[in-house]
Amino acid sequence: MKLQGKTALVTGSTSGIGLGLAAALAAAGAHVILNGFGDIERAKDHIASVGQAPGYHAADLSDPQQIGDMMDYVNREFGGADILVNNAGIQHVAKVEVFPPEQWDAILAINLSSVFHTSRLALPGMRERGWGRIINVASVHGLVASKEKAAYVAAKHGVIGLTKTIALETARTAITCNAICPGWVLTPLVQQQIDRRIAAGIDPQQAQDDLLAEKQPSQAFVTPEQLGELALFLCSDAAVQVRGAAWNMDGGWLAQ
Repeated sequence: MKLQGKTALVTGSTSGIGLGLAAALAAAGAHVILNGFGDIERAKDHIASVGQAPGYHAADLSDPQQIGDMMDYVNREFGGADILVNNAGIQHVAKVEVFPPEQWDAILAINLSSVFHTSRLALPGMRERGWGRIINVASVHGLVASKEKAAYVAAKHGVIGLTKTIALETARTAITCNAICPGWVLTPLVQQQIDRRIAAGIDPQQAQDDLLAEKQPSQAFVTPEQLGELALFLCSDAAVQVRGAAWNMDGGWLAQ
């Protein structure tokens, strides 16, 4: 896959899945713009080691104004996003009756509303340039539910619905919109769930094995690198008629 001359904005891309997706796009020749918090310089160095030195914007994706500023930056400095990967996400685990309303609002804002805001601002430029790829990182939880994850499940189901709507609205163009639905990936969010088991006195390896055994028959984590290869396929000419898909990569989770 050759993406020379293309610009890719990847939200939530300073670690985990987002950084893996950004690295795959950069290695294929795209000029990548990172977004997120944490060890930003490490993420920049990693992308520069596999491709061009990346751009970066620190937008807080819970704030539509900051999203607008980020999209203006991409347009001004890079001529617009040819590839938009909506990956940013947060999680909170609690039963519905005790789920903090402020956590519900934050998860819906970052995991769902930000996908709407970045997409609505990226689409006009994609239409003008006559090509575009929107890849929304949903989750297997966009297709099935789990207990104590009400906001995350609701948001990821919403991402898949939004993906389908954009796909229909762009169906006769060279713009495609699809969702990737990972199962367990060893991200910081998943590590938190393992750490809670360890804190309860479970051996670290057993805690990891038990988490996988609950959902993922392969008993192995999906890797960011594997997801990056799927993103490259969705950017390719071979995937031009893949539109509105919710593509699960989940070690057999949904096959059960």
